[in-house]
Amino acid sequence: MPEASSSTGVAQLSFGKAVNAALARALEDMPEVVLYGEDVGKPGGVFGVTKDLQRQAGAARVFDTPISETAMLGVAVGAAMSGLRPVVEIMWIDFSLVAMDQLVNQAANVRYVSAGRLAAPLTVRTQQGATPGSCAQHSQNLEALYAHIPGLRVGIPATAQDAYDMLLAAIRCDDPTLVIENRAMYHGDPQPVSLGGPIEDACGARVARPGRDLTLVAWGAMLFQALEAAAQLAREGIEAEVINARWIAPFDWPTLLASAGRTGRLLVAHEANVTGGFGAEIAARVQDELYGRLRAPVRRLGVADCRIPAAPHLQAALIPDAGRIAQAARELVGEQRDRRTQP
Repeated sequence: MPEASSSTGVAQLSFGKAVNAALARALEDMPEVVLYGEDVGKPGGVFGVTKDLQRQAGAARVFDTPISETAMLGVAVGAAMSGLRPVVEIMWIDFSLVAMDQLVNQAANVRYVSAGRLAAPLTVRTQQGATPGSCAQHSQNLEALYAHIPGLRVGIPATAQDAYDMLLAAIRCDDPTLVIENRAMYHGDPQPVSLGGPIEDACGARVARPGRDLTLVAWGAMLFQALEAAAQLAREGIEAEVINARWIAPFDWPTLLASAGRTGRLLVAHEANVTGGFGAEIAARVQDELYGRLRAPVRRLGVADCRIPAAPHLQAALIPDAGRIAQAARELVGEQRDRRTQP
């Protein structure tokens, strides 16, 4: 049996194969699931994530479409309202902008305009982030844009287990849901993934590393930079708690507020631009909820407000890494120490 087709137990899977395993399980367990997009059928996806699924489930349920994001999502809205659970792959999140009307004006509004009589349980799988050589039209991080829309759920998995669990949660959810993957992680090292367990709800953060001195919150690929930063800080005696946000909408405020309230310091790290990024929402909410309990102002670390270049060394100069996260954390802790020394 192919590795990604194992239906129970624990398997060693890359991030991409974990996505494949989740799709295979959804197709097997839920006859109302259909999977389509550009090259997802016989070719198995431009990143190989949907490999063999058409062979396993048949061309009537896993199929290719013309290059028209508008048509793909328009069909998905109607199919979802009619009893199917479409899973649509938008190859790059940048191109989802072509189908904003279908997502924002139609899918997100179905419950409201039908007074709850109808739902649109569709899932959009897409990917974002900068990788070497990817141009400015293929490198944007747009999670804040979609998190702004009531009626849409937005998830950003970080680990292979997240990729498996969150995609199944999205497919089972009755709301239109975007699962935003990071293509840089598709072919990473295999990780243990528990398969076949109960399907969770499409919400909820995780504490990826406990700590007492400050809270780092990140999502997607940035989680691993935050964990590496926490390891660096630990060698200096600073214990950072790292939160894997997982779902941006709905955001798990209780988990984050409990952590930041206990540590008294919060640093948000993301790959999106700083201005208008979801870090701004987190900073505002935490300052509001924990006013008077924080030991230092909330800090945000993201990409400067510019387009992402294709050159790897220029990308590296812009995107936060573990070293910059650790330095910002030191400044947060140091700011408190400086305040204590003031007369």
